[in-house]
Amino acid sequence: MIPVNEPLLARNTLKYVADCVRTGWISSAGSYIRKFEDEFARYLGVKHAVTTTSGTTALHLALAVLGLGPGDEVILPAQTMIAVPYAVSYTGAKPVILDVERDTFNLDPEKTREFLETGCRWDRRRKALINRATGGRVRAILPVHLYGHPCAMDELLALAEKYDLLVVEDAAEAHGALYYPGGDPKKARFCGSMGTMGCFSFYANKILTTGEGGMVVTDDDALAERARRLKDLAHAPGRRFLHTELAYNYRMTNVQAAIGLAQLEEIDRFIALKQKMAASYKRRLDHVAGLTLPMEKPWARNVYWMYAVVVEDEFGMSRDALAAALKRAGVDTRTFFIPVHRQPLYAKDKAFRGVHCPVSDELAEKGFYLPSGLALKPAQIKAVSEAVKAVKP
Repeated sequence: MIPVNEPLLARNTLKYVADCVRTGWISSAGSYIRKFEDEFARYLGVKHAVTTTSGTTALHLALAVLGLGPGDEVILPAQTMIAVPYAVSYTGAKPVILDVERDTFNLDPEKTREFLETGCRWDRRRKALINRATGGRVRAILPVHLYGHPCAMDELLALAEKYDLLVVEDAAEAHGALYYPGGDPKKARFCGSMGTMGCFSFYANKILTTGEGGMVVTDDDALAERARRLKDLAHAPGRRFLHTELAYNYRMTNVQAAIGLAQLEEIDRFIALKQKMAASYKRRLDHVAGLTLPMEKPWARNVYWMYAVVVEDEFGMSRDALAAALKRAGVDTRTFFIPVHRQPLYAKDKAFRGVHCPVSDELAEKGFYLPSGLALKPAQIKAVSEAVKAVKP
């Protein structure tokens, strides 16, 4: 079976991990934590990076640091991994679910503008943007750079500035992806570095992996300091084991950070591999009628975290039928995410019963991704592509 993902560990991984074991620094203290944070911040061009236990806890930590809570609402895309609305719900805030673009799969800036202009009102007394339907205070936009392609950040950041909203980027799947403000490559910014805070995942299937792990990044000194405090149980300043507020244990281990540092040293090679894989798939599948292959906007560098394909009606068989046929041929695949408004946990909430996201619904029915791990060999890409063409009616 050709797996949908198989990680590729960097050359220095064993050396750095062995150093942790040899010196005994295997828990959440040790030099690799700060080295990984410093080098990750340097790579992105931000001031601060704070390690966490996962991408989910990175999102939760960022939202908690920003003071999101009951009565607040956060705009996010319907087509996303469940950890995104979970993180919002952990704070007591509620997600506002909007539809996505058909080509990038990312939060639709036009739908976002429409919601802010017609679905909200400004309350002068409360000095807050209020959701007309729920009465909640809209405080943030949470764009998700899905499958490695950047969101349309110019439009989203402009809306955030106009309506005084926070922006928390989810770049879990977009390590090294670039956005070109105004379409100018000379002004390139890394995904995760443009909002108030950015969040990353280092799960085993990500471009950079620490097995499990995450990172919060920001240019704001106070937010970074508070993130470090809240992720480590919020010991009182100068008085360990004295606690005055609720906090979390979201500490990454030194061993994980050692793996992450080794991975980060080779991120350019990993991105080049991803782009080479994508080019190979495109060359082999571009003329297969009924398959919509991943694209790259002129204002973006797509890192193709997963090679995400939409099986259109013209293909002659459904996405599920194609996935089943590929499984029989020894090729593993994964479907797109089930949209947030279709999740039973959220669908039962009356606030979400009127949510209408037809693009996300269609993508959930037709989208899947082919084997895309960094360890994937050229011969395997050829085999997967031939298997797709072989089962087409």
